[in-house]
Amino acid sequence: MGVLESVVLGTYLGVLVILALMGSHRFVALFLYYRHRERRAKPVPLPSPLPRVTIQLPLYNEKYVVDRLLDSVAQIRYPRHLLDIQVLDDSTDETVAITATAIKRLRAAGLDIDHVRRESRVGYKAGALDAGLRTAKGELILIFDADFLAPADILEKTVGHFSDPTVAVVQARWGHVNREFSLLTRVQAMLLDGHFVVEHGARSRAGRFFNFNGTAGVWRRAAIEDAGGWQHDTLTEDLDLSYRAQLRGWRFVYLPDLVSEAEVPVEMSAFKAQQQRWAKGSIQTCLKILPRVLATEELPWYVKAEATFHLTANLAYPLMVLLSLLVFPAMIIRYNMGWVEMVVVDLPLFVCATASVCAFYVVSQREITKAGLWHRVSVLPAALAVGIGLSISNSKAVIEALLGHSSEFARTPKFRVEGKGDEWRRKAYRGSLSAVPFIELALGAYFSYVAYYVLVSGLFGALPFIVLFQGGFLYTGALSVTQVGWAWRLPERRRSSQVAIRS
Repeated sequence: MGVLESVVLGTYLGVLVILALMGSHRFVALFLYYRHRERRAKPVPLPSPLPRVTIQLPLYNEKYVVDRLLDSVAQIRYPRHLLDIQVLDDSTDETVAITATAIKRLRAAGLDIDHVRRESRVGYKAGALDAGLRTAKGELILIFDADFLAPADILEKTVGHFSDPTVAVVQARWGHVNREFSLLTRVQAMLLDGHFVVEHGARSRAGRFFNFNGTAGVWRRAAIEDAGGWQHDTLTEDLDLSYRAQLRGWRFVYLPDLVSEAEVPVEMSAFKAQQQRWAKGSIQTCLKILPRVLATEELPWYVKAEATFHLTANLAYPLMVLLSLLVFPAMIIRYNMGWVEMVVVDLPLFVCATASVCAFYVVSQREITKAGLWHRVSVLPAALAVGIGLSISNSKAVIEALLGHSSEFARTPKFRVEGKGDEWRRKAYRGSLSAVPFIELALGAYFSYVAYYVLVSGLFGALPFIVLFQGGFLYTGALSVTQVGWAWRLPERRRSSQVAIRS
C-alpha cells in the first residue's frame, strides 16, 4: 500500500471511529433515560400566594402567526391581576400594525399587555428579551416564540415547581402542529422528538446539565440576573444562559407531559437556516462555556462528560463531510486489498453509529405515541438521510463559529401552515439561493456513482449506507433549488417583499 493510500485509509478510519463514538453516545442517553425513570418530574401544587408572571413574546416580521400566538396566550389560565404580557416587537413590516390591532383587542378583554418597540434590533432576540426584562413586573418570566401555541394550563403546571428556591427554569416539551404536512415536516418532528424526549429526559432525570430551548418555558427572573442576564455574543442565547445559570448552582426542571405545539418550517431553506443558527450558536457557546465547565472543581466528572458531548455534538458535521469525500476512495482501497477487512472493520462501525441513532429515535416515538407508531417510525430512513444532507450547510456554520466569524440572527420564517391543504408558496419571507444546494446535488450525483460501483462490485452490504448519503444530499439539494424556484416565479410585487434566507 502506497503512502497516499495509507493516508486516505487512515484518515477515513479515524473519522469513522470518531463518528461511531459520537453516535454511540446516544446509547448512553438511552441508558440514563431508563435508568433514572423514577426521577421523572412530578406535579407540584400551586403555591399560595401566587407569584406575578410576565409573558414575553419576542417578534420579528411574523405577520402570519402573531394573531395565533396572541390568541393562545390570552387563553392561559392565571389570575389577570398577577399577569402582564410584553410583545417585544422588532418587526419592520406589516407585523407591527397587525400586532397593534390584536393588542387593542386583548386590552379591551382585560389583559395587561404592552407593545414594546425598540429603536434598533441590537442583540436580536437576546437584546429584545433583555430590554423587556428591565420593565417586566413579574418574578417569573414565561417566553414564547411567534410560531408557538401556548397551552392554557402552562402556568398551572409550572409555577408550583418554583416553590423550590433552587429552580431556575421549567421547560415544556415541543409539539408539532403541522407534523403531517409533508415528508420534511415529519422528519423535523422526529429529529426534535429525539432531542426533547430522550436527550432532555435523560439529562434532567440523571442530574446532568440540559438547556432551556428559547421558548415554551418559565424562568425565575432572579436566576436570569444572577447568571449575568441575556447576552448576545452567541446565536444560541438560550443555551448560553442555561449553562451559565447551572454553573451558578441553579436547577432546571423538564416536564415531558406538558406540550406546547409549534409550527416546524415547511421550506427547506428555512429549515437549513434554523439548523445553521443552532449549529453555529452551539459551537460559539462551546468555545465560551465549556472551558469554564471543565475547570469547575465542584462538578462531578459525569456532568462534565455529558456537557462535553452536548456542546461539541455539531462538530460531527465537518467530520461527516470529510467522511463523504473519503468513503469511495477508501472503499476502492479496501476492495483491492480484499473485501474481508471492509466487512470486519468498516461495516461494524457504520452499523454501530446507525443502530444507536435508530434506537434513539424509535424510543422517542414509542414514548410519546401508541397509535400510529409505525407510521411515525416509517420516516426514520428519511430522517437519517436528511441528517446527512444537512452536513454541508451545518459544516459551514460550525467552521464560521470556530473561526470567530460573526453573523446576524437569521430567524426562521413561519407561514401559519397547520394542515395539508394550507398554502405557503405565495407568501412572503421566502428563501434565496446560495451555492450550498448545488454542492449537495454534486455530492448526490457522486454517491449515485458510488452506489453503481457498489452494485457492480457485489458489495451489497454497503449499499444501504451509500443510499442514505445519496438520498440525503439529493433531497436537501433538490428541495432547496425547486422551492426557491417556485418563489422566483411569483409576481415581482410579491418577490419585492421577501426576506432573503440563504439556503
